[in-house]
Order: sequence, then C-alpha cells, then structure tokens
Amino acid sequence: MTRPKPSGRAGLFGTICLLSFLVNYGRMAFAPLVDFFIESGVSPATAGLAATAVWIGSALTRLPTGYLLTFVSRHRVLLGMGAFLASAAAFTALSPTIGLTVLGALLIGLATGVFFIAANPLVSELYPERIGLAVGIRGMSSQVAAVGAPFLVTATIALGSWRLGFGALAALAVVATAVLAVAVRRADLPDAGREDRDLLAGIAAQWRLVAAGIVFVGFTGFVWQGVFNFYVTYLGAAKGIGSGTANTLLTVMFAAGIPSFLVAGRLADRFSYLPVLLAVLGGFVACLLAFTVVSGVAGIAAVSIVMGVVIHGLFPVGDAYLLETLPDENRASAYSGFSATMMLIQAPGSVAVGLFAQGGIAYSEVFRGYAVAVAAIAVGMAVLARSGRLPTGR
Repeated sequence: MTRPKPSGRAGLFGTICLLSFLVNYGRMAFAPLVDFFIESGVSPATAGLAATAVWIGSALTRLPTGYLLTFVSRHRVLLGMGAFLASAAAFTALSPTIGLTVLGALLIGLATGVFFIAANPLVSELYPERIGLAVGIRGMSSQVAAVGAPFLVTATIALGSWRLGFGALAALAVVATAVLAVAVRRADLPDAGREDRDLLAGIAAQWRLVAAGIVFVGFTGFVWQGVFNFYVTYLGAAKGIGSGTANTLLTVMFAAGIPSFLVAGRLADRFSYLPVLLAVLGGFVACLLAFTVVSGVAGIAAVSIVMGVVIHGLFPVGDAYLLETLPDENRASAYSGFSATMMLIQAPGSVAVGLFAQGGIAYSEVFRGYAVAVAAIAVGMAVLARSGRLPTGR
C-alpha cells in the first residue's frame, strides 16, 4: 500500500471522523422517533417504515458506490456525499407529511451507504501502518452517535420539534463538507486505488477474502441485529425487567462499545487478524449463552457490558482484516462487494427473531440456538484457518 506523506492527513482524518458521527446520527435518529410518531397518530406500520427505510437506503448504495470509485476518487465521492447528506437532512426537516419523512429517511440512508464505502478505504490508505487503530477511531465516532442519538432526539422533542435535529444535521453537514474540502487541499493524498477500475473483476479476484469477511461479520452481525433489537422485549418477557430499566441497560451495552472500537483496533494492529476474529466470535458465544442464564439487574448489566465490548470489536477488526489484506488495485471494489452483501445479510436479523417468537419458540431458546450457530461458524473458520485456506493478512 502506498504511504501518504504526513502533511495534512490528521486534519483530513479528523474531518472524516466528524462526518462519521453525523452520518451515523442520521441513520440512528429515526429509531427513537418511532414511538413519538405513533403517539402523534401515525400508524405503527408507517412509523416503523421510517426506521426501516434508512437502513434499506444504507444497503442500496454500497455496491453502486464501489462502481463509482472505479473512476472517481474517494475524496470527491465523500464531498458529494456530504452535499447530498445536507440536502437529504434539510428535506427531512422540512417534510410536511409522514410519507415525505419516510422518503427523507431513505435519502439519508443512501448517503450513509456512500460514506462507509468511500471513507473506510481512504482511512486505511491514510494510515497503512495503523489500519486497525484508524478504522477503530473512525468507528468509535459512529458509535458515539449511536449512543447519543436517543438523547439528542429526546432533547429536540422537548425543545418543541423533532425536526430541529435534522435541521442541525443539515447545517453541520454543510460545515463538515466545507472543512473536508479545505482538508483535502492541504493533505498529500495517497495514490492507492488508481488501478481499481473494474468492480466485478475486483470482487472476483478477491472472492476468498470477501467470503471470509461476509461469514465473520455478516452472519455474526445477523445474530447481533436480532439480539439487540429484541433486547428490551426479551428482558421484559423472560427476566421481568421493566422497559425503562431495560432501555437503560441497552444504552449501557452500546456505550460499552465505544472504547471497544479503539481497543480492538489496537489489537488488530498488534496481532494476526484471524485469531482475534475467532476470539471475538468465541467471546460473543459465551456472552450470549450467559445472557440467557443470568438474572437480576446487576448480573444482566455485567453480561451486557462485556457483550457490548466483545461484539463491537468485531467491526473494526473485520474492516482492518479486509482493508489491509486487499491490494490497491482491488480494495474499494472488493470492499464494496463485502459491505453490500454483509449489510443485506445482517438486515433481517430482527425479523428472524420475531418469526421464531411467533412460531412459539421462547426468546431464550432462540438466543441459545444463535449462540450454537455462531460457535459452529467459529469452529468452521478455525478449521479453514488451520488448514491455510483463509487469507491471513499480515
């Protein structure tokens, strides 16, 4: 990987982290609005559609962005994304009907998908010797937004209008995009990716690594989506925990993930990727099984904190594994193939839990079955790694 000169890269990286916070706030802000919309007279199905639309949008643009990056530089794509995010947030803030609000959610989601595909390869190329730490800090910025979004949305409602949050997002996106333009001019940008000109050929050339990333992150993420989306419901149904306490515990679990991005990124830089990824999967299995057994607020809180630390470590290590291992000529194309597929696999995780529950299977049994499935994935990937059939990275 080509090394950029140090001049200006810190400013550019800092601006990308700011955009990462804004992008994930836009993606996470609709979930806490669902109850507010319902209380305002919107049907539950329509209110839920707003929260779903933003994730659909985030998945839809990932592969097209990979194609776009075969002939447009990463920083130009990010500049365009910033302008589009500002426009989408302004549209949402001014939307007069719930239908247009749902459309606004979809547009914001489209912007977020573009960001992750363009930003992560650029971040890895800015700091080729510390990819784990770099993507970990970038991911930590997103996680801060995920933790803060419910409080910020609640604050805007208390101030008189949920639209204030999206108006502020639009204004900050304009500022961040302008700062990004200045940072790009001052930075000596890496020249990696100039030979990455064929999306499908890039994915095909790196299919083993792409497939490994999908198995590690996509299927484990599918399980995680189901667990955290039904976390509050499960605690109420199986543990007798009130919704207020359960929501607080969920927030604590997500907050535990903030330092995890940094710690996991450092581990990814110091050790081989595959053992770290396998350790994360093993730790998640242990936490998920313990979660179905432990009782009492203190015990549940302890397990939830450990689970939050462990599972959020999967994402920076997974990103570092792919981005460091992929060669310059395939990085953005192959990464977009991984990210788009991984996102589509993760998305129905909560629907699956709901279907199992509707079928009469207790949540505890569903989660234990999920733990067994992740354990099987870990064992299978360990066998492949031991036999030398998985790309190892460094």
